[in-house]
Amino acid sequence: MNNNITKLFNIKYPIIQAGMIWASGWRLASAVSNAGGLGLIGAGSMYPDILLEHIQKCKKSTDKPFGVNVPMLYPNIKEIMKIIIDQNVKIVFTSAGNPKTWTSFLKEKEITVVHVVSSVKFALKAQEASVDAVVAEGFEAGGHNGRDETTTFTLIPMVKEKIDIPLIAAGGIATGRSMLAAIVLGADGVQIGSRFVASNEASSHINFKQKIVDSKEGDTQLTLKELAPVRLLKNKFYDEVQALYKQNPTTEQLKELLGRARAKRGMFEGDLEDGELEIGQVAGLIHDIKPAAEIVQEIVGDFENAKKELCNIL
Repeated sequence: MNNNITKLFNIKYPIIQAGMIWASGWRLASAVSNAGGLGLIGAGSMYPDILLEHIQKCKKSTDKPFGVNVPMLYPNIKEIMKIIIDQNVKIVFTSAGNPKTWTSFLKEKEITVVHVVSSVKFALKAQEASVDAVVAEGFEAGGHNGRDETTTFTLIPMVKEKIDIPLIAAGGIATGRSMLAAIVLGADGVQIGSRFVASNEASSHINFKQKIVDSKEGDTQLTLKELAPVRLLKNKFYDEVQALYKQNPTTEQLKELLGRARAKRGMFEGDLEDGELEIGQVAGLIHDIKPAAEIVQEIVGDFENAKKELCNIL
């Protein structure tokens, strides 16, 4: 597999492991990079000193390229960026903010910059900001999401039609077949999150991983749009959110119910009742927990088999 994305990142396969909060530490990032994809450390759930530790451990665990995902709403963003520069990280994925804020600064340091978007409008803004590629993420994705509820199947060709830079598809992709579909629609590569949460190396709690494996179609829902749209597995906390909605709550009431560290409680500490369990719709296709390297090879093998089947059909 040799295309714009493999060349951009100097990787074997155009497979990027998403930088997810409470799941994407150095163990997962290095495992995916060693397997031929691009591993990302998720800075969104890390204090600066913790991020520094993860970057240093990742360097010791792989000699392959890896990157850091940085939500730009992070309160310690300047400190985070300084760590990235000081540690000579060469790939940064930005999200949840204006790409113009940090892209020029990072590119001046010879860092490859990718921005995550959920619409054509924001893809164009990212391109105008001179990012090297964009991740277009459909609303099937887990975690925080776009407000327009544009599906990946619709979003990818619309973004492809308007931009000239490499395009990475995300949202609802967990198999080689879905990877092939994304590439046929115009993507140069794929970013995969949910499938890698259910890996041995993910830092998420085993209770959460097993909950993903046990989930079925319809077990997730996009909610809390008044704060920041987020896709959650249905549990006691989700039911409380829905009950509150019946009372036409204010934003402050929703914030009060959400409280602090709700995502950490669910995904990292394993509280399946009162925790926030962020995962994509594709969880219904995830049936086991296995090493990240096996997941990469499974996706690649499935991709090649699907490609052969398609050629035979045509």
